Amino acid sequence: MVLPGAGSSADFVRRAFLRPLREAGYGLVAPEPAPGPDLVRASFRALDAAAADYGRRLRLVGGVSLGAHTAARWAAASGRGLDGVMLVLPAWTGPPGVVATATAGSAELVDLLGTAGALAAAGTAVGWVAAEPAVAWPAYGDGLAASLRAAAVAPGPTRAELAALPVPAGLVAFPDDPLHPAAVAREWAAAIPRAAVRELPLAAPAADRSVLGAAALAALTAARRT
Repeated sequence: MVLPGAGSSADFVRRAFLRPLREAGYGLVAPEPAPGPDLVRASFRALDAAAADYGRRLRLVGGVSLGAHTAARWAAASGRGLDGVMLVLPAWTGPPGVVATATAGSAELVDLLGTAGALAAAGTAVGWVAAEPAVAWPAYGDGLAASLRAAAVAPGPTRAELAALPVPAGLVAFPDDPLHPAAVAREWAAAIPRAAVRELPLAAPAADRSVLGAAALAALTAARRT
């Protein structure tokens, strides 16, 4: 089961993870986000529900950005019996910091300008990074700003939680992404007992989002060898 980031979608998760997971012998469960202030709590409930529904057939959990935060915290508490976790683009450790202010700022833009106006104002020089929220944000409807605020105040896993992860972890980072600093992924990997990081250029997923899932699985394979 792989969780999307804040303002992202299950469709993005499927494009990033379905093919690599299938080639590795896994299926994929990609839950839709629950827009609004309950966004983060709903993701924890989705993981609990998957554990109840699939039992030992739930072999991997993971997520992107906020989804990685949620998956790591959940697995630290509940993940025994998993094959591992895939943690793509973590943004902060413990209490939200400077990076989280960008997410809160996006919520303010949505309130001020509406979804279309906020997308236009945000802008980015990286085409695929701009393309994803342009598709995903409208699906959040009136819950978009509240979703972004919920993400901005949600704690990431603490170092103690990361140290408690009972299974190997594969992490992915972009060295040139200021909103998901590679230093955070490295910090997580240093705290997790069995972990490895794969770093990709920010432009790498432009033609094929599945490079993210493939990198996560490659990192997880490396972590299993440690």
